[in-house]
Amino acid sequence: MTGIVLPTTDALRTRARAALDRVGAAVPEGGGLSARTPVTGEYLFGLAAAGHAETEEALAAARAAFLDWRTTPAPRRGELVRRLGELLRVHQEDLADLITIEAGKIRSEALGEVQEMIDICDFAVGLSRQLYGRTIASERPGHRLAETWHPLGVVGVISAFNFPAAVWSWNTAVALVCGDTVVWKPSELTPLVSLACDRLLARAVDDVGAPRDVHRLLLGGRAVGERLVDDPRIALVSATGSTRMGREVGPRVAARFGRSLLELGGNNAAVIAPSADLDLAVQGIVFSAVGTAGQRCTTLRRLIVHRDVADTLVERLTAAYQKLPIGDPFDRATLVGPLISAQALERMRGALSRVRDEGGTLLAGGARRAVETAPHAAYVEPAVVRVDQQTDVVREETFAPLLYVLTYDTFDEAIALHNDVPQGLSSSIFTRDQQEAERFLSTEGSDCGIANVNIGTSGAEIGGAFGGEKDTGGGRESGSDAWRSYMRSATNTINYASRLSLAQNVSFL
Repeated sequence: MTGIVLPTTDALRTRARAALDRVGAAVPEGGGLSARTPVTGEYLFGLAAAGHAETEEALAAARAAFLDWRTTPAPRRGELVRRLGELLRVHQEDLADLITIEAGKIRSEALGEVQEMIDICDFAVGLSRQLYGRTIASERPGHRLAETWHPLGVVGVISAFNFPAAVWSWNTAVALVCGDTVVWKPSELTPLVSLACDRLLARAVDDVGAPRDVHRLLLGGRAVGERLVDDPRIALVSATGSTRMGREVGPRVAARFGRSLLELGGNNAAVIAPSADLDLAVQGIVFSAVGTAGQRCTTLRRLIVHRDVADTLVERLTAAYQKLPIGDPFDRATLVGPLISAQALERMRGALSRVRDEGGTLLAGGARRAVETAPHAAYVEPAVVRVDQQTDVVREETFAPLLYVLTYDTFDEAIALHNDVPQGLSSSIFTRDQQEAERFLSTEGSDCGIANVNIGTSGAEIGGAFGGEKDTGGGRESGSDAWRSYMRSATNTINYASRLSLAQNVSFL
């Protein structure tokens, strides 16, 4: 493999500031927070972090704005999201620049993330005219039952570094058309992307004449996130991150009888049946396992292969891994950019050491690609490890491009291996056998929130609800009827008769 050539940190700093200038976002330079780039592993800017007073002001303003915004007709609320989508189209390249600079995503994935934002805006605009309730048959004469949906309140969004803009847009576009206001605490690792998104929404607010405080951004660390979790003015906390984080957030929100929407860890697997199209499988496996340098919650981490095709598939897979271009994520030929930090690399190394001690065989990758001009950057060759059993380290999520290969003999064995992890986010099967495909999608098959056939575990579209089960948290975001998480329902009984009838034939007075 050739050496990695990277842009300088100064060049990245200049590019980031230019993108922010075009969006119209100022950098609140100060102390408390640092913007850095995993491309070179270096510091970009020092930023001012929100303190107690700024957090309190934002929460109060968002609550006051909600009392106004909730009475705005939903199609009018959709006009705000439509305008945001228009601005995202204009500034797609600018946001993609910032995503690559701060999250290290390759160019096509960064542009794809912004396209996902545009798509959810389109979806939410349509949704603004489809917040349907229902009419229910009443057992009483002259009565009608109805279910109606109403805005919930202030939504607190806590997002992660790996999708620094898309996950915010999933929540914000839908919450706004549902009549909620939003307070956003982004990852400390991606503050510049967050500033740009916040500024574009502020421009949309001004353009359509919406209340200025329907959205507030709070840059900061754990203390800001804890405030959103604990404050009763936050009706819904939508938090994306690790299972460990979710174990803290969920009980604290529940203790005040708030709502939480949790999108947590994934330990996703693909079953490769003996009838599988191996050309198709290799394509799906490589993207799902290596995309975003293995730093997606939907990343493929376990490959469960029928013994009859295991050797052939592994040979083709390792050959594909050896050809992966690693390096500058701005170079359109690159497929593998950097890990977010040196700590992420150390966690990958630790997992590799453990699995090898347990008898695993490293088939490809795993080595750090050192860069003389960027000694603090964390570039690594995606790894494939063959294991005989699903040990503790295999059952854990390592947020890096580390793929474990297991084998099976019977379909029941494959399903058992697949489901024998704490997480339950995404899953897939490659097969030409319709019975196997249908069983995988059935109640006795995959126990994940996402189950695919002949496609990998990554790359969900916004039209379907996104989320998982078990240690993944049970939340649902984006499409389908995920909008219901952002609203409260009311059951209405309407008596249009001339006398009062009681349910269950009760007689009183």
